[in-house]
Amino acid sequence: MKANNRRKVFGDAVDLLMDDIEEKTAPGGLRMLPIKKIRPFHDHPFHLYEGDRLEDMVASVREHGILNPVIVQEIDGGYEMLSGHNRMNAAKLVGLKDIPAIVKTDLSEEEAYVYVIETNLMQRSFSDLLISEKAAVLKARYEKESCQGRRNDIIEEIARMEGKELPATCGHGDQRLNTRDMIGKEYELSGSSVGRLLKLNDLIKPFKDMVDRGALYTKVALQLAFLPEEEQDMVFRVMNEEKTKITSEMVANLRSHSGSLTEAKIKRYLSKNPIKKKCYKVPARIVEKYFEGMDPNTVDSIVEQALAAWFEKENADV
Repeated sequence: MKANNRRKVFGDAVDLLMDDIEEKTAPGGLRMLPIKKIRPFHDHPFHLYEGDRLEDMVASVREHGILNPVIVQEIDGGYEMLSGHNRMNAAKLVGLKDIPAIVKTDLSEEEAYVYVIETNLMQRSFSDLLISEKAAVLKARYEKESCQGRRNDIIEEIARMEGKELPATCGHGDQRLNTRDMIGKEYELSGSSVGRLLKLNDLIKPFKDMVDRGALYTKVALQLAFLPEEEQDMVFRVMNEEKTKITSEMVANLRSHSGSLTEAKIKRYLSKNPIKKKCYKVPARIVEKYFEGMDPNTVDSIVEQALAAWFEKENADV
C-alpha cells in the first residue's frame, strides 16, 4: 500500500474514532459541538417549553435544523449552556447529535447570568413569565447593576444575533437603576412588588414550582421564604407526608420558632388543616341565574376559567 493511501486510511480511522468527541468547525466561524458535552446552566431559572410550544419547536428543528446558534461558555470537561436550552432540548428530541454554538470564555458569573436572563427576555415578555421566573429576572437586574456597562454590551450583542431591536431600557447613557422603584418602572411594577418578588428567590425550588402552578398562595410563599433552606426542606417534606395544605397562620407559627424547628414541631403546627377531598355543589340560585339550560361541559369550562381569573388576580400584585 502506498504511503499516501496508508495515511488516508489512518486518517479516516481517526475521524471515526474521534467522531463523538471532536468538535467540528461550521461555516461562519461557528463551532459544531456534541450535545452530550453541553450541560444546562448551573442556576437556570426558566422552565423548558412544554405542550404546543415545544411541539412547534421540535417540528421546526426537524424540518429546518437549528437556525440560530446556541451560546455556551467553556468549562472544565465541556460546556455550559447560556442561551439555547429549549433549542438543545428540541434537538435531542429530534435525534441530533451536534448543535451550532458560539463559545464564550472567561466570563464572570455576572456576565454569564446576563446572557441567560436577557436571551430569555428577547423571546418572551416579562409579563409572560411564571412568578419564579419573574423573581429570577428581577434578582439578576437588581444584583448586576454594578456591571451595567458590560450588561449593555451583552444585550446589544444578543439583539444583533437575534435580529431584534435593542430594548428601550438599554443604553450606555441611561441613569443607573439602583433602586427597587426605578427597576419597578422598567417592568411596570411597584417598588414593593419588586421587593416581594425578590424575596421569592429565597424559596427552595419545590416551593417555587408550587407557586408557579398555583398550588401555593404567593402570600404564604413569601412567609416561607424567611425560613432557612433546611427548614423549608423539612416543611415541604412534612406537607407531602401529611398531605397538609399550609396557611399563613401556620407559617407564622413556624417562623416564630425558626432556628429550632424539628420535624415533630412542624407536624404539630401543620396538623390543624389536613387536605380533604371535597366536592363543591353550585347553589341552585347561581345555576338558575347563570347556567340554566347549559351543557354540563360548558358549565365546567366557565367555572374553570372564572377560577383561573380569580387566582391570577389574587397573585397579580405579589
